[in-house]
Amino acid sequence: MTETLRPAFADRPRPLLSYGIPFPSAAAHHITDLFHASKIYILCSASLAHNTDALDRLTRALGPDKIAGTRIGMQSHTLWSEVLEVVRNAQAVEADLLITLGGGSLTDAAKVVALAISNNTTTPSTLLTLTSEPPTPNPPIKPPSIPIISIPTSLSAGEYSSFAGATHDTSRRKYSFGAPIRGPQLVILDPELTATTPERIWLGTGIRAVDHCVETYLSSGVGSKDGVTEETDRLALHALGLLVPGLVKCRLNNKDGIDADGDGGKAARLDCALGSVDAMAACSAGLPLGASHGIGHQLGPFGVPHGETSCILLPAVCKYNAKHSSSNSDVFPRQTKLRDFLLRQEGVAGVVRKYYADAAVDLGDVLDAIIRELGLPRSLQAVGVGRDQFDALAEHSLHDRWCQANVVPLQEKGQVLEILETVA
Repeated sequence: MTETLRPAFADRPRPLLSYGIPFPSAAAHHITDLFHASKIYILCSASLAHNTDALDRLTRALGPDKIAGTRIGMQSHTLWSEVLEVVRNAQAVEADLLITLGGGSLTDAAKVVALAISNNTTTPSTLLTLTSEPPTPNPPIKPPSIPIISIPTSLSAGEYSSFAGATHDTSRRKYSFGAPIRGPQLVILDPELTATTPERIWLGTGIRAVDHCVETYLSSGVGSKDGVTEETDRLALHALGLLVPGLVKCRLNNKDGIDADGDGGKAARLDCALGSVDAMAACSAGLPLGASHGIGHQLGPFGVPHGETSCILLPAVCKYNAKHSSSNSDVFPRQTKLRDFLLRQEGVAGVVRKYYADAAVDLGDVLDAIIRELGLPRSLQAVGVGRDQFDALAEHSLHDRWCQANVVPLQEKGQVLEILETVA
């Protein structure tokens, strides 16, 4: 096997992307030759640690002398209390590199941990000063100095961004952390490792990456340097062309034992992973996203896993925007172009016919059919969120920048409630 090592994005040197060889070999090699690190702190998902040999393989490859500490498991949506526990532990062992082995919550945690360590932040009150919404003007924030290697097992793709989200334990509000926070310097992709990921997480986070593409392609462009460009369109469409057929193949392989590529699903899984890279390349151009992300940020602390927020909200937000956009806007034409692109992708037209027969469908319907075919939830009731929680959810959502930047800006609680009612 030969490793491919390249920048994830064409316009910047980091993060580097590694694939083609087993993740333990890639991690051991680059820790020594690229980072020259000797005190490694590992954040590993509990399911990988308890149900697979992934952590054992990584620790054997690194050697016991280089591992300064290990954290097994963190709750979804990255609680501040757990972040601060890791900060104190990593400081105590003088860690000089963080590795995440698992899903997106670990990646967000590592980014916030590295930022907190550089600013000697060990309490909730001081962590609040590092957020994008501090209660008082920030003192100068020092950028992180500890590098991060991410070995992802989902498709949420947070490892490619220089943003993070973490949830306040008491208020359950999810706060954003931005510049000068840094993402991982190296991301290692291993499709065999991702075969251990529960199907619902793999497919759900895949739809999260689809959401990145869709809301980038349909972005208002407001407040961004260049607005929507041919390059952001190209990246979003290329990512969707990898992700959507790849996810459908993964589902067929898991559900019906259909191995379309004759390799146990490895090619489809790698396509999905590489699609998530292009999804973030499009996102990282600085375009504002939309209400699927904005409401989803606040739905997460209600206990809905990453990815499933997009499964429930994205089709509904597309339909809301099409319904309420002005007649002279490009919202509907852009949605139609995206719908037509998706229908041309391998397997998609058949999936849509399965759920909508010959009826005319809009973009929201196409996305709905894809998500239903993947066996993922399509209502808030299905994930345990009832109408009694809608009011608080809508109130929190109005503070989210992506709700404000939605192509139909969400400025009143009633607008959010209208969307929530369609997916109740």
